[in-house]
Amino acid sequence: ELSDAGLPSTFLDAVQHFVSLLLSANRGLNLTRITAPEAVARLHLLDALAALPILDQLGGQDAVDLGSGGGLPAVPLALARPERYWTLVDSVGKKARMLRHFTEALGLGNVTVISERIETLGRDPRHRERHAIVTARACAPLPVLAELALPLLARAGSLVAWKGPLDEQDEELRRGRTAIGKLGGGDVQLVDPGLVALGGHRFVIARKEAATPSRFPRRPGEPSRRPLS
Repeated sequence: ELSDAGLPSTFLDAVQHFVSLLLSANRGLNLTRITAPEAVARLHLLDALAALPILDQLGGQDAVDLGSGGGLPAVPLALARPERYWTLVDSVGKKARMLRHFTEALGLGNVTVISERIETLGRDPRHRERHAIVTARACAPLPVLAELALPLLARAGSLVAWKGPLDEQDEELRRGRTAIGKLGGGDVQLVDPGLVALGGHRFVIARKEAATPSRFPRRPGEPSRRPLS
C-alpha cells in the first residue's frame, strides 16, 4: 500500500533490524503489547509510514517527535526519509538510552535523542519556535498535546498527531481546536490516510500561524492537570 512512497533501497533491511531491536528491548522495558510480526508490521510500521504523504507535502528539514517511547513513529520515518533531521523526546531516561542504542545500531545520523520533559523543552530557546514539524503518536489528548507541541513550532510549522477514529463532532477535536487557537495555531485538519488496515485511524494536522504566548507551556504536569479548552 506504500509501494509508491519512494523508500530507500536500504529501508526494508533497516526496518527489519529496527523491529528486532524493538522486540528485544521490549522484554525488559515493556514498550509495546504488540509482538506478533504481522501485527507489528500493520499496527506499528504501516501506522507510522501512513504519515509519509503528509510529511512530504508539508516539507521542512527537521521534526521533533514527542513521547518517542519505542521509537514509533519517528524511527521508521527517519529511515524512510534520511534527508529530514529528527529530534526524539522522551522524559524517561531508560527509554531515551534505549532510543540512543537503536539509532547507533541503525546508523541513523539524522536522529538526536533528548531525555527531557516536553514542557521544559518548550521554554528552551534552542527549541522554542524553532521546528518545522512536531509529531506525536499516542502521546496525549489533543488539548494537552497542543500546549506541548505548539511552543516548539516555528511559524508556518505543523503538528501532525496520530489519533484513533475521530470525526468532526468528537469532543477531543472540538476542545483541541480551541486550545490550538489559544497557542498560535490556525487551521486544523482531520485527515483519513485511506488505509483500511489501520481501522479508521486519523491524523490531526494543525498549522502554526502566530507566536505562542510566552506563558505557555505552563510548568511540567500542568497541561495534563488543567488542559486548555
